[in-house]
Amino acid sequence: MSQWLSDLASSHRLQLGLTALVSGGLAITAVIGLQNARRWYDVHDLKDSIPDLDSKHDVEKINNFGGAAISDTTEQKDDERSVALARRARLGDYDEDLILEQLARNRVFLTDDGLRKLRNAFVIIVGCGGVGSHAAAALARSGCGRIRLIDFDQVTLSSLNRHAVATLSDVGTPKVTTLQRRLEQIVPWVHFDCRNQLFNAASANSQLEGWTDGQAPTYVIDAIDNIDSKVALLKYCHDNSLPVISSMGAGCKSDPTRVLIGDISASTDDPLSRATRRKLRQGGVKEGIPVVYSTEKTAPGKAELIPLPEEQFQKGLVNELGVLPDFRVRILPVLGTMPAVFGLCVANHVMLEITGYPHEYVTGKVRDKMYDGILAQLQGLEERLAKADGAGKQGVRMRVTSDDVGYLVEEVFRGRSVISGLASRLALARWRKPEDKWIDDRTPGQRLDELPLDALVCMTKDEMLEHEKLVLRGDRRPEDVYDQAVLDRVEARWQEERDMKTRWQH
Repeated sequence: MSQWLSDLASSHRLQLGLTALVSGGLAITAVIGLQNARRWYDVHDLKDSIPDLDSKHDVEKINNFGGAAISDTTEQKDDERSVALARRARLGDYDEDLILEQLARNRVFLTDDGLRKLRNAFVIIVGCGGVGSHAAAALARSGCGRIRLIDFDQVTLSSLNRHAVATLSDVGTPKVTTLQRRLEQIVPWVHFDCRNQLFNAASANSQLEGWTDGQAPTYVIDAIDNIDSKVALLKYCHDNSLPVISSMGAGCKSDPTRVLIGDISASTDDPLSRATRRKLRQGGVKEGIPVVYSTEKTAPGKAELIPLPEEQFQKGLVNELGVLPDFRVRILPVLGTMPAVFGLCVANHVMLEITGYPHEYVTGKVRDKMYDGILAQLQGLEERLAKADGAGKQGVRMRVTSDDVGYLVEEVFRGRSVISGLASRLALARWRKPEDKWIDDRTPGQRLDELPLDALVCMTKDEMLEHEKLVLRGDRRPEDVYDQAVLDRVEARWQEERDMKTRWQH
């Protein structure tokens, strides 16, 4: 044994090996110690850089745009680095492994195929305020490869309660530019196309055109709060078979549990949705457009649209107070969280649609059965009138559909009786007794009821039965039965409908 140990001790190779092992251990120890020391110093430097609460600081410097002034060039250098990084990433100088790591959670959820579809998608977002900015941020963070941003407006101080990424230093800059600059710092490989423009029917062809390589839009997001522009966008997408989802009004809303996604024909409780539906219907679009909307209703104590002060009206030229002609000049109360909820719902829908992920939304309010019931009541009423008019016992057919019933009840008459204002047990009935020959029996074995929609009014079932007895089967006119307020209400409802139809045709 002693001889063996003596041989080992005299081995040159063993001595070198031991020396190397000890040296390596010392080197590792030194490196770890250096790293720990550097980490300790970095942490303390960071702590030292945070001012105490009683330290002097200047937060009152405001630049000409209303944004916070930059006291040094640190933020500017950060922005410059972000822009340079984004430029290199778009040219391909970005590690694909890093991108996939950043999108890892989406990748395991949507699968590789779904994520590939999303990264190859081209989404256009029209309107980059509270709703549009959150939709854009969510899509960009999730890996959507190409995003076109369209908005004519600039960031204002009042935008900051709901905008997804804008800061004080962005006040006065175009919303589209702000979104691109901020999102490039998060996802520098995403390609943005910014259009600081107002959307309208005349510019639709150029603004909704394909990408520079000819790729057609995969999806369009409507986050516009002006009805005319909104209708123009939705009509264009419908006529050109462009997939689109529209955000309805988030203003004056406060209950996120009532935010739903459904067809535009189902969004009956939202004023913006109602106006949009009515205008689209005049253009021949009744359904087929998914929307995000709220079923929340107004109630005492809840926020309402704030009118302009009376002194503003006394000055005249109220329209000059708006940014653009025909855009609202009244103050719309908005809880900052609600546009975010709407925008995230929109982005979520677009991602599921693009990737083919299975989704089925719960219908907020199923009123089809109610409309079918009202249609059946109207059918029965018309058959009783035909029988009383000597047309025999054979039934009659009507051109009125359940969809027509829903439109009349919800859009024209606001879901309430025109007589009492009640909203339960509703029915439709002729306003005046039919005159002349109102049954078309020229086709053998078929009797067609020539019932125009503008001959109908909404009332409760009990009011309908009384109206039938006194007016439709009696000898009295509506003017003999109802007061002037009811008569004016009926005329106002149908005059509004005629005016809307006229505006659309022009």
